[in-house]
Amino acid sequence: MKVVKFGGSSVASATQLQQVTSILEGDADRKIVVVSAPGKRGSDDEKVTDLLIKIGESFEVGKKDEKAYEQVIDRFREIVEELGLPEETLATIQGRIDEGIAMIERGASNGMDALKACGEDGTALMLSAYLQNRDHKASYVHPQEAGILLKDEPGGALVLEESFDKLYELRQKEGILVIPGFFGYTKEGKLITFSRGGSDITGSIVAAGVQADLYENFTDVDSVYCVNPAIVDNPKEMKYLTYREMRELSYAGFSVFHDEALIPAFKKRIPVCIKNTNNPEAPGTMIVADREDTDGDVVGIASDDGFITIYVSKYLMNREIGFGRRLLQILEDEGVSFEHAPSGIDDMSVILRETALPKEKEEIVIRRIKEELEVDMVEVERDMAMIMIVGEGMNQRVGVASKATQAFKNANVNLEMINQGSSEVSMMFGIHAEGIERAVRELYNVYFT
Repeated sequence: MKVVKFGGSSVASATQLQQVTSILEGDADRKIVVVSAPGKRGSDDEKVTDLLIKIGESFEVGKKDEKAYEQVIDRFREIVEELGLPEETLATIQGRIDEGIAMIERGASNGMDALKACGEDGTALMLSAYLQNRDHKASYVHPQEAGILLKDEPGGALVLEESFDKLYELRQKEGILVIPGFFGYTKEGKLITFSRGGSDITGSIVAAGVQADLYENFTDVDSVYCVNPAIVDNPKEMKYLTYREMRELSYAGFSVFHDEALIPAFKKRIPVCIKNTNNPEAPGTMIVADREDTDGDVVGIASDDGFITIYVSKYLMNREIGFGRRLLQILEDEGVSFEHAPSGIDDMSVILRETALPKEKEEIVIRRIKEELEVDMVEVERDMAMIMIVGEGMNQRVGVASKATQAFKNANVNLEMINQGSSEVSMMFGIHAEGIERAVRELYNVYFT
């Protein structure tokens, strides 16, 4: 049995949904399908989820964004009509959108989640109806019916362990099952969503739950590339990756996969294949628990900007028991999550996403650090970027770090931070964001050309 997930570009139009149907018809093992909301049809288009968010946010200024609402309904209407689906399909989709809007209007705490979920829900309703039109035994399966039970957490829901036993029962159902991604329910019946890109997480959870033989994640590329093709022309394709390598790359900027998505599949040791919806015959990239050729080579380079650094200095910091804990406690008190915390004898840096520390919260955090920790100096540096080089066994290969530092020198980029050793499969570098593309190109040159 295969669980198949199709991303936003794969379900962006009626033509793409017909291509999805062709892929399902081409392999009888593809029993369970997880779908995203319709994505962009071109560079000047908007994702349905972004339009739904725009509608929801418009109530903050007191008036529904009618233009965005019509765009969403027109988008679904166009697909429904081109696929020749019954009018009640569109009526059901519009009714659920209207219910999400009504929840926001009456102040429901999960109103925005309910509205955002309508993109994936609409896709699942349309695909299941289209499969039925083509005489397939197919059914729409609501996430609550499927048993996707979640814990409501800041920053995105987390799956509960009991979900997996309930999901296993899907194996008993006949035909093709179509499940909307991105959302599930608490035990109390409250709809909540994962963080953005969460349809990947749903697919992985379902694959783990039904104990699939393979989880296929269809997107718009033939395979995973070792570096962002927007920075390096015609980069090398990766045929095999381990779960750990893919998670590190996803965290540091690879957009192919949500960085949390592989965890359920990883725990159940289910192989994952990244494939291209528009070129399904291409072998794609396999993500597995172990691979034989882990000889310490760098397999990928990821990069991401939008970071800030809080730099703290205090003489004899290393002799002050509990200093690091109290520093991080301040962040926890203020609801701020951090990414990395490299330290020295008298110095400690905390690296965060810019979105985690807005200006007004920054002032509170800095004031508390000065007053409560009595530091000699505290500074905040913005416009930082992280570059990560990844490969199993890399920490046992001599010369990996020297190649990297030479590449940064060639790119005329100053290193603000190096973090090696906290992970066996990655090495991270902090730089100013303006040098990110030069540095990535030079790293590609030293490791791959």
